[in-house]
Amino acid sequence: MSIANGSSLNFPSYQFRVKQDDGNRYIFDVIRKKFIALTPEEWVRQHLVSFLIHDLNVPTGLIGVEVSFSFNSINHRADVVVYNKKGQPLLLAECKAPTVDITDDAVDQICRYNYVLNAEYLIITNGIRHYILQLTKDNRWITLNNFPEITNKI
Repeated sequence: MSIANGSSLNFPSYQFRVKQDDGNRYIFDVIRKKFIALTPEEWVRQHLVSFLIHDLNVPTGLIGVEVSFSFNSINHRADVVVYNKKGQPLLLAECKAPTVDITDDAVDQICRYNYVLNAEYLIITNGIRHYILQLTKDNRWITLNNFPEITNKI
């Protein structure tokens, strides 16, 4: 199933619970345990969450979706946060619709969010292109070519 101009995403294929109600489509979010409006951005988010669970073996209990936090007295929401067993953010992801280019603004946005959350890994994805950054021990950001194997850090 594809909702973004007929293009498929750069993720494995997953089975989702999708329903239609009053002409609107909804997808079941296994983290929030409810149906959510199926927007192009949500389609990407649900693929990323499924990838984290099924391919990277991240326990669902350690994944947060639309995590609220405050930065400079303004409320924000992180698209996806993976926590370690101590409850500290390990990975922060920002999802965009497949038709949205990943720009410097998206990088700036996730970096601002990470100023508060302090995750080791940042992922920015539009479902087609994935940008993955890791904070090194000497506080430098490096670009990774693949999704990190994070289960050993959980």
